[in-house]
Amino acid sequence: MRIPLLLSFTALLSLELAAQPRNDSALRIARLKYNGGGDWYNDPSAEVNLLRFIQQNTSIDADPRYEFVDLSSDKLFTHPILFMTGHGNVIFSDYEVQRLRTYFERGGFLYVDDDYGLDKAFRRELKKVFPDQELVEVSFSHEIFHNHFQFPNGLPKIHQHEGKPAQGFGLFVSGRLTVFYTYECNLGDGWTDPEVYQDPEAKRQAALQMGTNIIVLALTR
Repeated sequence: MRIPLLLSFTALLSLELAAQPRNDSALRIARLKYNGGGDWYNDPSAEVNLLRFIQQNTSIDADPRYEFVDLSSDKLFTHPILFMTGHGNVIFSDYEVQRLRTYFERGGFLYVDDDYGLDKAFRRELKKVFPDQELVEVSFSHEIFHNHFQFPNGLPKIHQHEGKPAQGFGLFVSGRLTVFYTYECNLGDGWTDPEVYQDPEAKRQAALQMGTNIIVLALTR
């Protein structure tokens, strides 16, 4: 019963937010809707809270609302930043692969957070988009860990899962970080409403701060 309830909640939230005035010049983050059965829609409060935090802690004009986009939509190219997450399978069709490649060629940025279970499918499908490139671990000295808030030891670990260290991987196009992927980290879970996972506030703050760094990087690279 959980999936229908989540879908209903997402639909109601989207209708509520759609009725609010929109500032078209403000920063928005679009959730990437994908095929394959994975729960791309989970935790819809995540981006809303992150954008609210960015609004309060930076000079960036942010629009804290939830919205999603699929790769076949004309709206894809109006979003400079995409967020992808989930626990399960991902499948990109040949058409979607081409659309995503074009999105990156036009300067788009994709942040992916493995919510425990996405890793194998995501790596496989990303290889379709960039068959000659590999994800590489991003050095702790990279600006993404220092551009607004300081993370000298890399990513904060929000949830344990298998107890492995949190890792950040990147895919670079012409020297530009185009895809940033967090693994064994669950950064997005730390953005959600406090009652969802009841994480300590220090963890939530770390997740929101690191999320801010990712967005700052995407906007200034």
